[in-house]
Amino acid sequence: MRNQSLFYRALLILGLTVVAIVYLLPTFVSDLPDFWKNYLPSQRIHLGLDLQGGTHLVMTVDVQKALENYLDHQIDEIKRELRDAKIGLTGVERKNTSLLVRVNNTDRSALTDLLKERFPNLAVDTSSTEEGVASFQLVLTKREEQHLRESALDQSLETIRNRIDQFGVSEPIIQREGTQDILIQLPGIQDPQRAKELIGRTAVLEFKVLSEVPNADSYVTGKSPLPPGTEVLSGAESDRSGGRGQAPKYLVESKTLMTGDVISDALVRPATQLEGPYVALELNTRGAKQFEDLTGANVGRRLAIILDNKVYSAPVIRERIGGGRASITGNFDIKEARDLAIVLRAGALPAPVHVAEERTVGPSLGKDSIRQGVTSFVVGGSLVIVFMLVYYKFAGVLADLALIFNVIYLLAALTAMQATLTLPGIAGIVLTIGMAVDANVLINERIREELRLGKTARAAIEAGYQRALPAILDTNTNSFLAGLILFQFGTGPVRGFAISLCIGLVSSVFTAVVATRVVYDYLLSNRRLQTVSV
Repeated sequence: MRNQSLFYRALLILGLTVVAIVYLLPTFVSDLPDFWKNYLPSQRIHLGLDLQGGTHLVMTVDVQKALENYLDHQIDEIKRELRDAKIGLTGVERKNTSLLVRVNNTDRSALTDLLKERFPNLAVDTSSTEEGVASFQLVLTKREEQHLRESALDQSLETIRNRIDQFGVSEPIIQREGTQDILIQLPGIQDPQRAKELIGRTAVLEFKVLSEVPNADSYVTGKSPLPPGTEVLSGAESDRSGGRGQAPKYLVESKTLMTGDVISDALVRPATQLEGPYVALELNTRGAKQFEDLTGANVGRRLAIILDNKVYSAPVIRERIGGGRASITGNFDIKEARDLAIVLRAGALPAPVHVAEERTVGPSLGKDSIRQGVTSFVVGGSLVIVFMLVYYKFAGVLADLALIFNVIYLLAALTAMQATLTLPGIAGIVLTIGMAVDANVLINERIREELRLGKTARAAIEAGYQRALPAILDTNTNSFLAGLILFQFGTGPVRGFAISLCIGLVSSVFTAVVATRVVYDYLLSNRRLQTVSV
């Protein structure tokens, strides 16, 4: 029975070691055969921003703008509800983060009842009556305002994360900081300008039609005041260089006929002989119906495709377009088309964001960090190995082997979990070495005590492991729980330390209690061990 247990434990250690080597090999061998890449794990250990360089950004979300956008949408709802209730509306407008609603004085009580029933998220701040007109200043309730602020930040966080995932950054760090900031770390990205443009683009896509008023040029140039319900927008060419001339201006109707929330996918299509790359849009069911109705009602007119208040294209609608497909052209190069497709797929930001802090860590600094981290690991590990050899002799050899296997299992686990290795993570590995040796020290000292009492080698080893186990589990369990708390509540570098620490603690207990015991049991079963060198 004892030999059977020994066989299964040895088989477990062998299996774990093979799996660990399989996961670690791609990190240390760059040129692997094709069959390995097709059938076996091929991911490498991901290095953090402090080890491989990259971009560090802190983006501030303009939550005030999100509140204003919400109130702008409420204006249309209020107009519709008052029209259905036959309440005499004389005017409604937004003033910063409040709405000013004016109705006939005779409809004052009717408006109050309607607001309570239909708009519980709005509260009457002040009211007045003048010349037969009742004026109400409406503000968001505190609960609704807090909800909108939190929602704007959470939605911005998710949208930025989706854009970065499609951008192809490995193991980015994206998390909230404070009440309106978002921390973004992009390892390996050395082009912060492109990253900022991709992350910060609001990406509000709108479809409007160009106005057909006579003498439109006079309104575009500012010679005449704009007709009601129209606005002047610039073309997108002004954002790009290359000698393409001044961007044209367009007189468009202010009413938005369709928005980008109906887009289900956006794909880059290759250049043709007549134009460069373009972005093909696929619309959901609701969007396909809207687009078909829109084009059917405006045959012969020019449709303005507008992104962030820039007209990217304004083609003529030749016929009703069904099938839920549209396209955006605009003399793009392939990178611009790809970035535009990314932001359209990821969705629009609920509010503008701007850069509050920016740092770029160069790859040379990252290499220095790796070299210094590896040096500290090698020096610390070597000192521990030499001490164990000198102080515990043969038992020290087993402890050192357990230490080596512990590091192998730890690095393999980090690779399998696709965790990011940072400088704090290296510090966690170095600390794990000390914790692993501590377990072996407890076992060896207990074996020494049993030998001093005159017990045989077998009895001393069994008693040593049995008596040391409670102290080992107690120490490592407490440290493991502390690591879990650090991981739960810490930020990026702290979480990197916590991951390395927790994985290292589990592997150190396994190698110290199970792996070394297998060697002792094997030697005892073959009667090759009469005395213990400890």
